[in-house]
Amino acid sequence: MKRVFLSFFLILVFADCQNKQKENPPKAINQPNIIYILADDLGYGDISAFNSEGKIKTPNIDNLALAGMKFTDAHTSSAVCTPTRYGILTGRYNWRSTIKSGVLTGKSKALIPKSRTTIASFLKHNGYETAFIGKWHLGWDWALKDSTINLGEGWNASDFDNIDFTRSIANTPNDLGFDFAYGHSGSLDMAPYVYVENGKATAKVDTITVDKGKYTWWREGPTAADFVHNDVTPNFFRRSMNYIDTKGTQDKPFFLYLALPSPHTPILPTKEWQGKSGLNPYADFVMMIDDYVGQLVDVLDQKGLTENTIVIFTSDNGCSPEADFKILGGFGHKPSAIYRGHKADIFEGGHRVPFVVKWPSRIQSGSITEQTICTTDLLATVADILDVDLMQNEGEDSFSMLPLFENMNTKEFKRKATVHHSINGSFALRKDNWKMIFCAGSGGWSDPKPNAEEITELPKFQLYNLSNDPAEKTNLFGQHPEIEKDLGELMLQYIENGRSTPGEQQKNDPENYGSNDWNQLNILKEKLVGL
Repeated sequence: MKRVFLSFFLILVFADCQNKQKENPPKAINQPNIIYILADDLGYGDISAFNSEGKIKTPNIDNLALAGMKFTDAHTSSAVCTPTRYGILTGRYNWRSTIKSGVLTGKSKALIPKSRTTIASFLKHNGYETAFIGKWHLGWDWALKDSTINLGEGWNASDFDNIDFTRSIANTPNDLGFDFAYGHSGSLDMAPYVYVENGKATAKVDTITVDKGKYTWWREGPTAADFVHNDVTPNFFRRSMNYIDTKGTQDKPFFLYLALPSPHTPILPTKEWQGKSGLNPYADFVMMIDDYVGQLVDVLDQKGLTENTIVIFTSDNGCSPEADFKILGGFGHKPSAIYRGHKADIFEGGHRVPFVVKWPSRIQSGSITEQTICTTDLLATVADILDVDLMQNEGEDSFSMLPLFENMNTKEFKRKATVHHSINGSFALRKDNWKMIFCAGSGGWSDPKPNAEEITELPKFQLYNLSNDPAEKTNLFGQHPEIEKDLGELMLQYIENGRSTPGEQQKNDPENYGSNDWNQLNILKEKLVGL
């Protein structure tokens, strides 16, 4: 009887220990700190390390590239803000979520459900401290004065009249794995202009502001007493540097997601940087960001954290026309470099971005790779670094970049193809040097625009060989039927499987977000079946 009782007791103790291990995983030992700096609307050609003919000086980001690895063929999962941010955090293409086109506003409800694994929740479960500082733009649920009143979507100042800024918000970054979260809800030109820290507004919201300048404009809307537009970017950098400073004396590794609202509109270089570029305010703004990146890297050096800290710098999509391409071009600067299009487009300029990774203990300085990667690849990369397997419903479109970090092992890098996505929900698929666009025009803001008259006279799809036509000038659709068939079938497979990684079939979220009454995903499937 005693033996039976003792065995039963040991089973209980073992089970309890197992449960505690799941709830409180062992502290990661010698795991790298991770800092992900995401610029907003920064073009591939705006960083001189990626564009030798560029006219904007970016010495600090250039130094990151020299000290680490430069990715010359990196892409965002979308050509606009919200969708790309979804993909970075979840490792899943945005068009699998409920947002099939467009972006959210500063009033939109939370896009990512609490049940979905994010890079923050994954790292937190594996012993990391996690922090978000910056522009969220993935929706959260403001408290309402009257839940029965439903005002506009968030494009007009009156749309916010029913929000109670004194109460806590729900479904915040904290609910998605961030221990600390500080930032604003939408883009810097989208109201409300309110800092939220761990679910609470940091100051009283009692004014309405608006700016209509050529570069400095933002929409009219409620503004908090501590929210000063031209200090937002400096504020986020200061807080990030303070966060790093406090972590220098701790053993626990940290993940910092610094999501900048710049150089997106409003274009607000501080007085110190105004006129420094000799080009225009946008170029000044980029130079200011570059300087702050240098200051942040210096803090890592001062705290002795450089060797085992991964620093990633990239952008959420291509440069916006608000930068004024005509003026910049007059000085010989091209924000998209040799590539066609810009933000919002399915063309390369919409989603090809500068991408740099510095990790002195694992990445050889001066490394360059031409492998095609996507911003969805962060989750699988981190899981690989920590030697933790992702579950079947995690990171469905995420491929580990670790083989590229280590001796440029391209054979072990598993990404076969990459899906691109534009603001109106148009698709493209890139495999090797071939890129097939499943629409007739730009799918965005460049000509030929969606629904333009000339669209009807163009072939329904586009096919480009980027090895000899990186500017996408010559549409080869109809000349390579086998390649077109292969790419069309692969795109259809990615849609129907709910994933582009190997594994069990998953489901795409079925509805469009907001007021959209059409579904590009279903439209594309119909087109592909008939290809």
